[in-house]
Amino acid sequence: MGAGDAAPGRALWRAAAEAGVFALAVPEAHGGAGVLPVELVTAAYELGRHAVPGPFVETLAAAVLLDGLGGEPAARWLPRVAAGEAVISLARPYALDADVADLVVAVADDAPPRTARPAAMRPGIDPARRMFEVVPEAPLGQAAATARAVDVAALLCASQQLGVGRALLEVSVEYARTRRQFGRAIGEFQAVKHRLADALVGLEFARPLVHGAALSYGTPDFPRDVSAAKAAAAEASYAAAKAALQVHGAIGYTDEYAPSLWIRKARALYAAWGTPAEHRARVMGFLCRPETGEGPPGRSGRRR
Repeated sequence: MGAGDAAPGRALWRAAAEAGVFALAVPEAHGGAGVLPVELVTAAYELGRHAVPGPFVETLAAAVLLDGLGGEPAARWLPRVAAGEAVISLARPYALDADVADLVVAVADDAPPRTARPAAMRPGIDPARRMFEVVPEAPLGQAAATARAVDVAALLCASQQLGVGRALLEVSVEYARTRRQFGRAIGEFQAVKHRLADALVGLEFARPLVHGAALSYGTPDFPRDVSAAKAAAAEASYAAAKAALQVHGAIGYTDEYAPSLWIRKARALYAAWGTPAEHRARVMGFLCRPETGEGPPGRSGRRR
């Protein structure tokens, strides 16, 4: 994917569709299994744990957006999403893998979603996350459908980050058991134990927030719970990446060594669909002024 070869990614996409991943975000009326948030976060977790590339999160969130829009866009695209025949990328403000997507939708705070076409690709830390600038075109519908889709994207990204963090913890523990220094496995040293234990605690504390947000889908608490989950999962995943890099040393970020796939992804996902600072500010807005806490966090971290 990082080199621009989309064929293996498409094959993986079809396999995920056969497993029913995309059907989890599509209502039964359009050939899906219904919008099932708990099952969706479970799928996103595994996508992260296996460092799966591609706009899976974006396509699943786009299905929620299209369902909210209804009408011709939903009837046209949702059956294709459920069958794994459509790749959709959401741009806020950049779109993942926009050059291979069948549909690109630009979403922004308080603005109607619009179809978009890809422009220049932007360099990034994770070669498998190919981000593109986009040029918005025709409106798809009303702005009201945007907020829930953006929250779903943030929630699935948070679950993906948990999977990334868990994979990094697992490979780091295994490496600490086998790598020896001064005649001992490095996992026997207290400093290494503490770093790995801290990574585990962060991931375990974030997990119930992610699942709690999934359970609150469709309630007024959903936006607040999503922000709490995204902030915690982003910090936990990034901490696990830093611990993995410290345990592995310089070899951890080389292209030839597998942990680099997750380390780079943890850093790239840290700010995807809102930074921890933006989501913490949003949670505080709900706690201090619940009536003004609605809506996704802006790029500046301020609510409008």
